[in-house]
Amino acid sequence: MAEKLDYDEALRDPAAHFPDPAAVVDAEDLTAEQKIALLRQWEYDESEMAVATEEGMPGGDNSVLQAITAALAVLDPDGRSTAPSKQRVPPTP
Repeated sequence: MAEKLDYDEALRDPAAHFPDPAAVVDAEDLTAEQKIALLRQWEYDESEMAVATEEGMPGGDNSVLQAITAALAVLDPDGRSTAPSKQRVPPTP
């Protein structure tokens, strides 16, 4: 039996709780709003790593950002989610 996901803990570090953004979309015990919040947080975290990479520090993987964007498009086809940017502050859930 799978262990129940602690949403608040997952929100602090989605990448530590899901193997990829598609797994967030497939999570059956989360609402659509929770999934979007998790993906937005993950997007923010990855964007911060991308900025660090541009500044010469290691980290960031553009393919993860692309996968997050694709997952958000599945959950939010009307585009309520904002496009990723380097300086975007994550919205409060």
